[in-house]
Amino acid sequence: MNPDQQRAACAFLYQHWKDGSRCNGLPPEMRPTGRAEAYRVQACIEAYSAEPLVGWKIAATSKAGQAHIGVDGPMAGRLLAERQILDGGSLVLGSNLMKVAEMEFAFRFGEGVMPRAQPYSQAEVLDRVSALHPAIELPDSRYDRFETVGDLQLIADNACAHYFVLGDPAPECWRDLDLAAHTVRGLKNGAVAETGIGANVLGDPRIALTWLVNELSRFGMPLKKDQVVITGTCVKPMPIAVGDRVAGDFGELGEISVRIV
Repeated sequence: MNPDQQRAACAFLYQHWKDGSRCNGLPPEMRPTGRAEAYRVQACIEAYSAEPLVGWKIAATSKAGQAHIGVDGPMAGRLLAERQILDGGSLVLGSNLMKVAEMEFAFRFGEGVMPRAQPYSQAEVLDRVSALHPAIELPDSRYDRFETVGDLQLIADNACAHYFVLGDPAPECWRDLDLAAHTVRGLKNGAVAETGIGANVLGDPRIALTWLVNELSRFGMPLKKDQVVITGTCVKPMPIAVGDRVAGDFGELGEISVRIV
């Protein structure tokens, strides 16, 4: 794909995102043939945002998440500032096709991470993290059959990014916790709907975070200071409907909520 084709593919998908409409897939001449091309298509979406990139998401870090979109491994996507919802705020469900909420660990970076040939270790990644936040992701897809289009078209479509909520920073004690064993509860209208642990996210949210850093590095993409990474759902994606109040209880790490309207 040449740069014009990459921009055209992104424009095609972004128009569906903006309009709340769907497609069967990218036109054949706009389909990436590898991950590098898929991420180049995705990168074009930043031109549609008036604000700096909030950060990154990881799709499909849990078996449930992989099953939900029909892939066998994780992929990275971009978090746009215009799609952030304040903690306790409201999401207009509109034409959302996926209709799920996901409870996630989010990490904020106190310094940037530049691409390099050698992979980053988990310790190197955590040294650059300044805070942990509870998060809720409310994903969606521009494809009618998102579970069948494959990872390259999903990456081009920003890895099912849509809206997201970031909670307040967790107490600094998070660094001493076993996040893999940490319990997270997803609540709907005050009742527990799903319970999970950090190990559901590639074995540990910190492992998922390290994967993301190295995925960006591998494809020449920097992770900038103050950007946030949400690391994938540690509970089974929770079905949502208009009128629901969805909350995440991260125990001593904090709580977070959003209303579906």
